[in-house]
Amino acid sequence: MPGGRLTQQERRQIAVGLADGLAYAEIARGIGRPTSTVTREVMRNGGPTAYRADLAHRATERRAQRRPRTAPRDPETAPQPHGRDPGAVLAYEEVLTTVLVHSGMPRMTARVLTCLFTNDAGSLTASELALRLQVSPASVSKAIAFLDEQGLVRRERDERRRERYVVDNDVFYQSMMASARGTAHLAETARQGVGVLGPATPAGARLENIARFVDFVSEAIVRAAEQAREILHSGPGPAAGPPS
Repeated sequence: MPGGRLTQQERRQIAVGLADGLAYAEIARGIGRPTSTVTREVMRNGGPTAYRADLAHRATERRAQRRPRTAPRDPETAPQPHGRDPGAVLAYEEVLTTVLVHSGMPRMTARVLTCLFTNDAGSLTASELALRLQVSPASVSKAIAFLDEQGLVRRERDERRRERYVVDNDVFYQSMMASARGTAHLAETARQGVGVLGPATPAGARLENIARFVDFVSEAIVRAAEQAREILHSGPGPAAGPPS
């Protein structure tokens, strides 16, 4: 089975397989590569509907030129806890990263968040993230700043006084609360516009409708987040006694 980077011809065969509606496993067998390699290649370069072989090849060459000249590390052969398949883990991380990118998150930020989500401890330092992702500490710092602003990570100090970035069971609750605060501010600003433009004008009426809609959505987010947190974070109730 060949190793190393995919060739341009292999990428063209992947593109043909996608156009024919073949599964990743079937495409992988056709070019003699692991399924995880094909999955990662496709998801890293636009997904199955947007994959273009020549564009993917040029993007890989650009990434290779930017990458620091360090000893190569093959994540597919890196040991994994709990007997996990390293290739399957890597492929899943690419899929999750791509989903986060498609939701509007910058790619490096999505890679950092995926790394935290898929780490059993849910906690890594900047240097650990930089090593795992093979990027500079500055890239990690910029991504963490974005995630912190969105309420998706929290910072804490460990016993060695190193700053650690943590995701836990509250991560999406805190993010939803941050989102609700942002939408509440939008509603307040829209109502300021109503006063400036006049409530009886078309523009004023439009802004009032925006404010009412955003208020409703914001309140619904808060209620749903509070309910979900209470239900999902509460332990199982006491066992029922035998029937009398």
